[in-house]
Amino acid sequence: MPLREHLVELRTRMLRSSIAVLVGAVAGWFLYTPLYEALQQPLLDVAEENNIAANLNFTELMGAFNLQLKLSVYLGVLVASPVWLYQLWAFVVPGLTRRERRYAMTFAGAAVPMFVAGVGLAWLVLPNAVGFFTDFVPQGSSIFTSAEVYFGFATRLMLVFGLAFVLPLFLVALNLVGVLGAKTLVKGWRIAVVLIFLFAAIASPSPEVGSMIALALPMVALYLAAMGIAVLNDRRRARRAREEGFADLQDDEASPL
Repeated sequence: MPLREHLVELRTRMLRSSIAVLVGAVAGWFLYTPLYEALQQPLLDVAEENNIAANLNFTELMGAFNLQLKLSVYLGVLVASPVWLYQLWAFVVPGLTRRERRYAMTFAGAAVPMFVAGVGLAWLVLPNAVGFFTDFVPQGSSIFTSAEVYFGFATRLMLVFGLAFVLPLFLVALNLVGVLGAKTLVKGWRIAVVLIFLFAAIASPSPEVGSMIALALPMVALYLAAMGIAVLNDRRRARRAREEGFADLQDDEASPL
């Protein structure tokens, strides 16, 4: 495919993804209040346990409006994840065959619960991450922090966890279409584990070790699962190729064995 057509396709898929995110953001705008209260609760719970006062503040006139806009967009990204994940995968593997389209739909369908699972794990990790910082605050003291800073921290944590859970699906998808072999995954698993822990250390917004481990261990498990699926798929593909090779033999032709 020429470069111009690639750029046109990229623009089209980005436009579709943007429209889906916009629709989700509109829904998020009306769900702002319960979302705000839910994300704020871990901070309030940890503050109560440590006998400190915690208050979220807006340091500028448009702070509350900007925060509502950002949270709406984050929710839009989450709600529209089936659309933009499919658009991303469809662009990575152009000229999909019928079988590859089926793989793409399966990928998009599996990516959504994986992304949500990552966000859910981040939700469980969030109180520990908040507690790590509040442990430095003496009892009887107060925390006056910017609402934008706190919610930016919480949403980044969830997005990082969600995207990290989707990455192994890309490996499986690339293997299914024949781009990435199982031997490559098996050969590089040690390097992959090191890179996963390095990624977790850099990507996790919290310097707390527990958050890094909570992100890294599921990613390692998902990588090993992706590696196992790739091995089984390559064996199935090789067995089918052998069977097709025997089927194409003439009666007087020697077999490859």
